[in-house]
Amino acid sequence: MTQSPLLESSLPGILCRRGKVRDVYDLGDTLLLVSSDRISAYDWVMPNGVPDKGRVLTEMSNFWFALLADSQLGIANHLLETDVTKMDLPAGIDIEPLAGRTILVRKTQVVPVECVVRGYLSGSGWQEYQESQTVCGVELPPGLVESDQLPEPIFTPATKAEQGDHDENITFQQMCNIVGQELSEELREKSIDIYQRGAEHARSVGIILADTKFEFGQQDGKLILIDEAMTPDSSRFWPADQYEPGSGQPSYDKQFVRDWLTQSGWDKNSEPPELPEEVVAKTRAKYVEAFELITGATFAW
Repeated sequence: MTQSPLLESSLPGILCRRGKVRDVYDLGDTLLLVSSDRISAYDWVMPNGVPDKGRVLTEMSNFWFALLADSQLGIANHLLETDVTKMDLPAGIDIEPLAGRTILVRKTQVVPVECVVRGYLSGSGWQEYQESQTVCGVELPPGLVESDQLPEPIFTPATKAEQGDHDENITFQQMCNIVGQELSEELREKSIDIYQRGAEHARSVGIILADTKFEFGQQDGKLILIDEAMTPDSSRFWPADQYEPGSGQPSYDKQFVRDWLTQSGWDKNSEPPELPEEVVAKTRAKYVEAFELITGATFAW
């Protein structure tokens, strides 16, 4: 049964930092991440959320974390506990709204660069290509069209935005200037390896993973995957059976929200309007569909 959206969690007495989607609680040596049902578009958080969206993001990430850790890649991640009943939460807290959307994670020294991998030409990459035939300084062949598959996946880093701002694409050399050459090369290699593993699995279930972004942290000198992994919020998922280069593609994400906002006449500079129930329902269905295809499990909420 679909529940009301969780727009904001509350754990009294614990320091909390709220992002666009996640509420991050500092527990000292660890962090508690709660994925809300907030949904953002055009750098604005919508006044109403999408029920269960946070659970989709959390459980899909947990699926990828497990798959990547068990694969030949052996990618370590920040997860410590995914069962909310086993977390040391304040007494009297109603854990039901937190179930399925809350994880206990290691604290790490966060690498201050978004690690973006693109296998297809879309979004800001397509915009830049039309101007310079490059994406984040990576030269690409002439004559590509929107949504074309690239000859090979490319690594296109971005700086982490402050809340409410766009991430800014940077070149690999600029990344090296920020975090150093050796670490940048390791991040590029790991990111492309993870993307290729994710894209292989996604394609096997009829989904194209067009691009995605990762975040990494360092603990005891080792890189570990943090935040989320290959979700509809951090990736472009396209239905493979509808793929046709030359224009934008249908996708498993906020497409219904963006389309409705564009048609609503909203100026994108003032408080956004409330989303209609139909748009919310269709968006939830797309997130759940992506989850079920990727994981092979039935969404139980």
